[in-house]
Amino acid sequence: MYHDLTKGSISRSLLLFALPMMAGNLLQQFYNIADTLIVGRVLGKNALAAVGSSYTLMTFLTSIFLGLSMGSGALFSIYRGKGDERALKSSIAHACGLILAVTLVLNAVVYIFIDPILSFLRVPEEVWGGMREYLLIIFAGLLATSLYNFFSCLLRALGNSTVPLVFLAVSAILNIAWDLLFVAVFHWGIAGAAYATIFAQYVSGIGILLYVLFRCRSLLPERKDLRFDGGILKEIAGLSSLTCLQQSVMNFGILMVQGLVNSFGATTMAAFAAAVKIDTFAYLPVQDFGNAYSTFVAQNYGAGNKERIRRGTKESFAISTAFSLVISALVFAFAAPLMQIFVSSAETAVITSGVRYLRIEGAFYFGIGCLFLLYGYYRAIKRAEMSVVLTVISLGIRVLLAYVLSATFLGETGIWMAIPIGWILADLTGLLYMRKTW
Repeated sequence: MYHDLTKGSISRSLLLFALPMMAGNLLQQFYNIADTLIVGRVLGKNALAAVGSSYTLMTFLTSIFLGLSMGSGALFSIYRGKGDERALKSSIAHACGLILAVTLVLNAVVYIFIDPILSFLRVPEEVWGGMREYLLIIFAGLLATSLYNFFSCLLRALGNSTVPLVFLAVSAILNIAWDLLFVAVFHWGIAGAAYATIFAQYVSGIGILLYVLFRCRSLLPERKDLRFDGGILKEIAGLSSLTCLQQSVMNFGILMVQGLVNSFGATTMAAFAAAVKIDTFAYLPVQDFGNAYSTFVAQNYGAGNKERIRRGTKESFAISTAFSLVISALVFAFAAPLMQIFVSSAETAVITSGVRYLRIEGAFYFGIGCLFLLYGYYRAIKRAEMSVVLTVISLGIRVLLAYVLSATFLGETGIWMAIPIGWILADLTGLLYMRKTW
């Protein structure tokens, strides 16, 4: 089903469009949650720390071509809003070639530099071997993840958020089944969790590729659309590179924090690994709502509906804030039981550290919800450079304060406190600048 977000009730249209995206990304988290839960329970604390740290690194790597796909998607939405089918098909061809090339180069680089990467992350000796083994396998799934992200961003940009959900649902179920089979039954250890994840990634990546080829022929570029167009490539490169930079800076900052967390040892690493899964799951709906809002803004920007964008922005901020406050209350109340899903109750130090993280950082989910909306807004109106500025403010302050505060009597608590401070300062900057664009 394709949604035209330039007409009808704004809140209703946004929610109907966002719900499949929310459900899809919640399912996608089962890739990582299945690894974390099964590895933590079956293989123990060190294996959990290895998989958790690998997740942070993989998030950084995939953010590069995810950023390229999201930037391209914003341009697809603008062309759809304008009704320019020729430019749309040509941009799809150019974006696909660019993202595929970047993915292949990135894949080669991470295999070549795997040991320097582990050293940069300050991985403890007791975790090094397991993390290296896991990464050598999981890197093979980068191409599948790139395929899925590009074609899902394409379909969502044009108003179809349901089909990506279907492929994720299938692959999530397979991922969990293969995790149980490879780790708990075949006893393949940490390698089994990695194989389960990449097999599931290829199911979703190849599946959505085949769907577009056979069911969306109207979107496929024709021979004339394959001709090099410097103007369109420049637009794609400009918007996509800035979105890619924003995503990469954001996740590089998180990677820097991961390195600091690793320096506190396996207990803090395991707590962070489990808490981040809970954290990501908790605020994922507002992240997807921000992406849906971005498509709404881009389509209306292309159609020239400025007043509809203003009304939609006010309604979107109200919805995101209300949801975030409810989730914050739930996470604060159930922090300990949530940690015990991933960690044995005997690991009291890990649970205590994770609960402290969730209650400090989780109280401010409205801050990250607002930030996702701002990212989507600036990407949609072709001012992606502002998203980069907000990311630098948010992550720069977070990393700086994390290193400063953790060096005091606060210790690891200082790392957790730095996160919401960065969010709120970036929000204030983005909202003040938004008023100027109006």
